[in-house]
Amino acid sequence: MLPAAILTAIVPGAAFAQAQTSEAPTTLDRIEVTGSRIRQVDLETAQPVLQITRQDLETQGYSSVADILENITSAGSPAISRAAPLSSGENVGGTYIDLRNLGPQRTLVLVNGRRLGITTSGLQDVSGIPTSMVERIEILKDGASTIYGSDAVAGVINIITRRNFDGAEVGAYYGQWGEGDGAVERYDIVVGSKGERTSLTFGAEYAKEDPVFAPDRWFSRDTFPTGPKSDPIPGGASGTRKEGQFTFGGQNYTLRRDVPNLNPALFSSYRLVDPARDVTFPSEQSTVYSGIERKSAFLNSIIDVTDNITLETDVLYSDRDSFARNAGYPFRSADFANSSVAGGSGLSAGSVFNPVGVAVNYARRGWEQPREVRNSLTTFRISNALKGSFEFGDNRVFDWDVGHLYNQNKGVQISTGNLNTLNVRRATGPSFRNADGVVQCGTAANPITLGTGPNACTPWNPLIPFGYAAENSLADPNVQAYLYKPGQALSETETRAYFANLSGSIFELPAGDLGFAVGVEHRQERGSFSPDALAQTGDSTDLAAGPTGGSYSLDEIYGELQIPLLSDVPFAQELSINLASRYSDYDTFGDTTNSKAGFTWKPFEALLVRGTWSQGFRAPTINDLFGGESQSFETYSDPCDTRFGIAAGSARCLADVPANFRQRANSASGFSETPAAQSDRAFTSGSNPGLTPEESVSKTLGLVYSPSQVEGLNVALDWWNIRIDNTIVGDAPTTVLDDCYARGIESRCSDPTGSRFTRDANGVITSFFYAGINAGFVETEGYDLDVNYALSTDYGNFRASWLNTYVSKNEIKTDSDAATPPSQSNGFSGGGGINFRLRSNLSLGWELGDFGMTWTTRYYSGVKESCLDGDSLPELCSLPNYTAPDLSGNISPQNEIGSNTFHDVQFRWTAPWNATVSVGANNVFEHYSAPMYSNPASGSAYYGGYDIGRFLYMQYNQRF
Repeated sequence: MLPAAILTAIVPGAAFAQAQTSEAPTTLDRIEVTGSRIRQVDLETAQPVLQITRQDLETQGYSSVADILENITSAGSPAISRAAPLSSGENVGGTYIDLRNLGPQRTLVLVNGRRLGITTSGLQDVSGIPTSMVERIEILKDGASTIYGSDAVAGVINIITRRNFDGAEVGAYYGQWGEGDGAVERYDIVVGSKGERTSLTFGAEYAKEDPVFAPDRWFSRDTFPTGPKSDPIPGGASGTRKEGQFTFGGQNYTLRRDVPNLNPALFSSYRLVDPARDVTFPSEQSTVYSGIERKSAFLNSIIDVTDNITLETDVLYSDRDSFARNAGYPFRSADFANSSVAGGSGLSAGSVFNPVGVAVNYARRGWEQPREVRNSLTTFRISNALKGSFEFGDNRVFDWDVGHLYNQNKGVQISTGNLNTLNVRRATGPSFRNADGVVQCGTAANPITLGTGPNACTPWNPLIPFGYAAENSLADPNVQAYLYKPGQALSETETRAYFANLSGSIFELPAGDLGFAVGVEHRQERGSFSPDALAQTGDSTDLAAGPTGGSYSLDEIYGELQIPLLSDVPFAQELSINLASRYSDYDTFGDTTNSKAGFTWKPFEALLVRGTWSQGFRAPTINDLFGGESQSFETYSDPCDTRFGIAAGSARCLADVPANFRQRANSASGFSETPAAQSDRAFTSGSNPGLTPEESVSKTLGLVYSPSQVEGLNVALDWWNIRIDNTIVGDAPTTVLDDCYARGIESRCSDPTGSRFTRDANGVITSFFYAGINAGFVETEGYDLDVNYALSTDYGNFRASWLNTYVSKNEIKTDSDAATPPSQSNGFSGGGGINFRLRSNLSLGWELGDFGMTWTTRYYSGVKESCLDGDSLPELCSLPNYTAPDLSGNISPQNEIGSNTFHDVQFRWTAPWNATVSVGANNVFEHYSAPMYSNPASGSAYYGGYDIGRFLYMQYNQRF
């Protein structure tokens, strides 16, 4: 039967489960499959849906929902990777799933068909869902904005929790990497009670994953590793050393730390910096995999108010804490206006510690105080839905529901290891030795109170190397207390939604019932993110940024039709189409209408052909519209510059600048000396309240084949294409100026809500604000091939599931210039991650009596990355003359990195006392990828989505 074949095609292991069932059910319930609001008996839909069952959750050996979802073949590189310790902002610590490598903000996550809460950047954290409460996960690999609204561009993940549970279960999980670190533990409980008119299901979970530190892995210990058993490539040390240095007479000096008890105030105590001896590797203090701790609980309540009306309530609470560490801050006084010699500071000529008697710039990495970030997020979510059914007309059943959703996320980020630059300036300013022989800030005539509090000061000698005994070094607790102030950033988002839906059958057509669904929804999103107060002022080494805050609301209405055209005729056992449309009205950008059409066709019983065409959209997020401002000295090119400008002397330039105009720059001459130069004043970046939605078109075409000659074999092949236009991308000063003066786009010369600049009478840019814009497109295309096979024998029940995603196109264009070719991302690695051409998962299962085993193979295709150094390291540059159409004739040397395959195994035993004991190993052969010096989704030369060793685990589940 093809319905069973469809189930097996979208549910790995379903056929095996059927093989154990002796009797088929005689009554089929109408269900709602992700991607449609119409409840129906048949499981086959026009859209490709992958389903992960509870059995899959238990046999894959992962400890969280997040880990499972990140390992499906259609998932892209991890966003805000746990392997990237320098990540910052409110999103750090969460897990955000990125389908089709289009970005997690374009994948919609639902819990029981309702939205999960978002950050101000529009990301949805799946790490707070307790694994023990998950019944199954449905992954719609198609756009679904017509059914669910904004963000359902790349697909939809619907996490469906357990309900109507009667009994109790407890579970424990423990594992660690083969190196003995990164321990993972999880403890959970599920209890439920089911009566005649009520059902309560409650689950709670505690999970903890210890961090892994960079020195404990070969690929993160060194900047340029070559392999687990080979020496690294020399180099990669930080330019800012833990030994400290100062610049004098055009040369860099450091203390002769091999000689104890030197007087740091004497120039003779110093020597020239030796790059071979004075080396600092930041990885020695960093995490390669951040730690995380989660506490979560979920309650499902079902109350039959009457025979036809039910009140269902879901409550989720989660508390997530994460930890990451980076090496101490690489402080260089010349980089901070209030600490540099040019700004009147540096190490003051009047400092007791100055060995040369004139103000000098210095550099010192704060090795004594590593930068640590602890992110905490508390989530409270409640959904109430009153639902029921009624008969009307010719005994036709209609289903309805009305309800409310509330989701609140509250976050706190505590950061340590960043310097207060105002205090640094005071601490390295004039100082003297007081009557007690203690160094004190200020002068004898005008002393500053010694201490660490307000209006006080503790002197610092930044020239004392780490580990060297001397007064007022960075090892002094009082110096640390004065220079380092913990930072605290706060975030909060709220989602409120009110909805009503009605579905059923309008009337009967010759081929079947004409199904429909209609609904309305009102949703409000509010969010804020307030960086640390000192960071907002720019007087901290933490990233300076202003607060984000805003809200928006929307009203939506949708309709869907399921129209059967043919049934039980030659070459059409079934032919039906599905039509849907959704109207959305936002109080920010206005309204948008998105529609969808799909079909299913069974030419004969064993074959289903399906296809869809759908429009989608992604509304601008709170951060896009109301994000905080930050300032920086940008490197840019002015097209009106008479020496380097591409539009110099044009009529549009001469309308704003004089004929002999030169671009001002932060240089010795005060003018640009290269085509691109750093601005001589701070530019401001921020948000753009004038942004409009991204617009997408998704297309799929596929088939599902279940040959009767081979019982238990099911094959599903789907082609897919997604193009997103009007994408929201970051703007840049050079792009704004080129659009205005070179491309003649007058609106870009002064956008009242977006990027804009001003010039004085001499043409000098006096202010510049740039923000996100709508421009360019993203397009990706490929194929999904799923093969499932189940076989029952006297030697056990066997099953195989082979899931593949092959990407044939992945290109991006970030501007609206028709002459600029799109960039090709397919098969390339970069700092943001990897765009694999092919990901493939093969799972083999065996069950016999009380024993079972699962073997899983995960394959990642090879990629290209930019060569580390094609001249001196030709062995790491396999394509030195690589070029492509998007490079406009330029050469971009690339190195090819081979494919990688990881193998997992699990053995399990069902005990007579109704328990299951499982032991297993992920990456059982301890395979490692070759180093990748582009640091994809990582802080080291190793992809952040790969296993970082062999992981061994054991889990125990007891049922009562």
